[in-house]
Amino acid sequence: MKVKINNLKETKKYAKLFFKTLSGGEIICLDGDLGAGKTTFTKYLAHYMGIKTPITSPTFTLIQEYKGKKLNLVHCDMYRIEDENELIEMGLEDILYNHNQNTIIIIEWPEKIPNILKNVKVKHIKIEKGEGESRIFTTF
Repeated sequence: MKVKINNLKETKKYAKLFFKTLSGGEIICLDGDLGAGKTTFTKYLAHYMGIKTPITSPTFTLIQEYKGKKLNLVHCDMYRIEDENELIEMGLEDILYNHNQNTIIIIEWPEKIPNILKNVKVKHIKIEKGEGESRIFTTF
């Protein structure tokens, strides 16, 4: 499904609609260039999950965990990863394969870890920049 989003207000609405499709336990891969809006979308989604803690990009920490009223969030940013083995040592595979139904996992830059993700069922959202604040969200 492809949706054109014109501004941040519409991004927040889209996050709410997407949240309503989640039941818990999902792994969501966010694809898109730098500045496309991956972390912004994650912030809005976290809001609907009942997470009060400010969401920041985990570029330097790689993995951030948040507790919410409705669901918990594991937010991963693979931008700096050069070797998937780094993540195996950090326990990412354990997180992916053993998370519970009360947790949603969001992975930014999933193309950096194709071997880790090959045996996991994921939902993909591709975010492409348009003119100005507009974005194209494609889910598959």
